[in-house]
Amino acid sequence: MSTQQELAVRLDAIRERLDSLDFLNNRGLGNEIGFYIFDYPPQYELMVREYLTMTVSKMAKLGRRFVHLNLFEELVDMLNERKLLDKAFELEKKKGTDELAKALKGPLEQGKVAKHLVKKMNLKDQEFVLLSGLGQCWPLLRGHSLLNALHAHVGETPLVLFYPGRYNGLELYPFDLDTAEVSPANYYRAFQLVPYKRKFDTHN
Repeated sequence: MSTQQELAVRLDAIRERLDSLDFLNNRGLGNEIGFYIFDYPPQYELMVREYLTMTVSKMAKLGRRFVHLNLFEELVDMLNERKLLDKAFELEKKKGTDELAKALKGPLEQGKVAKHLVKKMNLKDQEFVLLSGLGQCWPLLRGHSLLNALHAHVGETPLVLFYPGRYNGLELYPFDLDTAEVSPANYYRAFQLVPYKRKFDTHN
């Protein structure tokens, strides 16, 4: 089975997982919070986006109580609220992405992002939360930092982060890279939403 075929199988298994009482009631987590990661090879980002668009629409029509937030859109909203979006575009054009990331480190500090997201989640009315679009935000937003910032706010509502990269239960590898420029980050408080049946290999 190719990597793409396995991803298709794992995507098809998401709905059953989101419907399960174990997921909805945080069963079998060993007293950990209900944070889940659906990791996937980054080259199939469009495939995952298409799946999410279709599935979110179907679940909404069925009356499921959930919220799906695109992290990139939420960062844009945060910058708009502070009238910083146009300035950010100009800075990136003039000085590049690295300088933009430095300039936005304060306005888009992970704790501030977490509080913004929680306001949008309306948690008391949701069965679960879905977060996507992380790859579009990198390096302004990092998966492990965001999840750490959300720990104190989400409570018992299950949360799923769609992650373009690899998660082995102990470390997150953004874009499945481990280089001097892009190194893995320690994170062990999440569970794989749909585990792989074989060793993850983005090169197949």
